[in-house]
Amino acid sequence: MAKIDDSVKKKVPELRFKGFTDDWEERKFDECFNFPVSTNSLSRALLNYDEGDIKSVHYGDILIKYPAILNIKNDKIPYITGGKLEKYKSSLLENGDLIFADAAEDETVGKAVEVNGLTEENLVAGLHTIVARPKDKKAEFFLGYYINSNTYHRQLLRLIQGSKVSSISKGNLQKTLVSFPKDFEEQQKIGAFFKKIDDTIALHQRKLDLLKEQKKGYLQKMFPKNGAKVPELRFAGFADDWEERKLKDVTERVRSNDGRMDLPTLTMSASSGWLDQKDRFSGDISGKEKKNYTLLKKGELSYNHGNSKLAKYGVVFSLTNYEEALVPRVYHSFKALENTSADFIEYMFSTKLPDRELGKLISSGARMDGLLNINYDDFMNIHISIPNYEEQILMSAFFRKLDENIALHQRKLDLLKEQKKGFLQKMFV
Repeated sequence: MAKIDDSVKKKVPELRFKGFTDDWEERKFDECFNFPVSTNSLSRALLNYDEGDIKSVHYGDILIKYPAILNIKNDKIPYITGGKLEKYKSSLLENGDLIFADAAEDETVGKAVEVNGLTEENLVAGLHTIVARPKDKKAEFFLGYYINSNTYHRQLLRLIQGSKVSSISKGNLQKTLVSFPKDFEEQQKIGAFFKKIDDTIALHQRKLDLLKEQKKGYLQKMFPKNGAKVPELRFAGFADDWEERKLKDVTERVRSNDGRMDLPTLTMSASSGWLDQKDRFSGDISGKEKKNYTLLKKGELSYNHGNSKLAKYGVVFSLTNYEEALVPRVYHSFKALENTSADFIEYMFSTKLPDRELGKLISSGARMDGLLNINYDDFMNIHISIPNYEEQILMSAFFRKLDENIALHQRKLDLLKEQKKGFLQKMFV
């Protein structure tokens, strides 16, 4: 690829494939597209994923589920329950059609997918969508990536209507301008380039999802289920029953600080663990309250008894990425005693096995601040099942290695997405 000299004011992208130098063509949307089919207004209740003759693309899936290219063979698209071809024959889509989501609760309104992979299938567009069909043939994949680039999408942001729910109309789509290379080969190269990036992203996502599923499976099998004395799966050489103890028997409370205010101030997320408040809230929200925070040292733990979709009864994490940090005192902070692994306790809580006892401690639901009314003493009195220290260490190391592998794949995935974002900004006009 070649970078274009910014001093040369031409209708060309900042970055393009070698051998192409002509200006891109800029035209009005309605000169390039028409709206050949009507869309249906079927709700989710009238769709199913099991059987049918006609598939229907729902706007919600365009916004959050489908990539720029909608492949009829690979992507999960629902059927119209009881849909008859005669009724929808005039609304069938073709390869190359763009399906816009014309409504959203944020600036994703106007996200579109390019239809791809149709052979004998019947596909229509559903609730809150607009279908645009190119009047002239464009290279496969080019339009799907161009329409979703910031270069084009920022035009839509000036035209959206509504406050709580944003929308875009056919009339406003027609007011936008589209730019594309005149050379069909350049369109092909751009489309194929982004499709390859997307395929690589999808591959890494599958690997990441598989690793997370593997971890979930091991957590289920390597800890005894409620009432059992031994787990279904364990390391060779261990045969003794696990011992039932109260949490307070193997831990002790951590609750003070030594007055240092220059330490990182953290908050806890059920999905991501410990996060710096500067990253989570775009700034340190502790302010003058730092004196009331708890000083947590590496290897010590906290229980965030907040209710969330991912953690109905809260989460426990040990501090691993910092030597020392300040954490909210509202968390129940504690450390493992001798011959108890803090990592083991964290993974034990991640199995959700303690949830049964935690649920019994809640007498009146959640307080107004979103925290479950579980006090420290009651929390410490819950029963846990624990093996000998050597087995704890082996299990902790095993799950830490899994987590490191998951984090590595997540970083690779994030990097690929950032690279794609950069190319989208530089390869379109």
